[in-house]
Amino acid sequence: MRYVDTPLGALALEADAEGLTAASFAPRNRKEQTCPLLEEAARQVEEWFAGARKAFALPLAVRGTPFQKAVWKQLQAIPWGEYRTYGEIARNLGKPGAARAVGNACGANPLVLIIPCHRVLARNGRLGGFSAGLELKKKLLQREGIHWQ
Repeated sequence: MRYVDTPLGALALEADAEGLTAASFAPRNRKEQTCPLLEEAARQVEEWFAGARKAFALPLAVRGTPFQKAVWKQLQAIPWGEYRTYGEIARNLGKPGAARAVGNACGANPLVLIIPCHRVLARNGRLGGFSAGLELKKKLLQREGIHWQ
């Protein structure tokens, strides 16, 4: 576990031998133990917040259902400064009626920020949900210049 101080609070990063396993905005209540991957992840997060990085290039070791993994892969393809709707993601996966399931997969995303679930909005341009809270989602969207209703 490695904490990164960001303008939005501490981001806790976790990894195993395969890759990054978790990223969440969390209070500093655990002992840090770092490794080269966590140091690289911390550097990339700092670059992202400094505006010097638009995407992350890190090995990920996500655990989830095949559908969740497919959604998370779609999220990684959303460019910085852009957004998609839950319905668009569902249609891209060939499951046009699965917008709610896409929302659930976003809520189960273990790598907040790294897998940019904050870039997914409801079809009416509203925020939808966010596992780390809507205030944090608003701040992340503002950093990228994304507007919502």
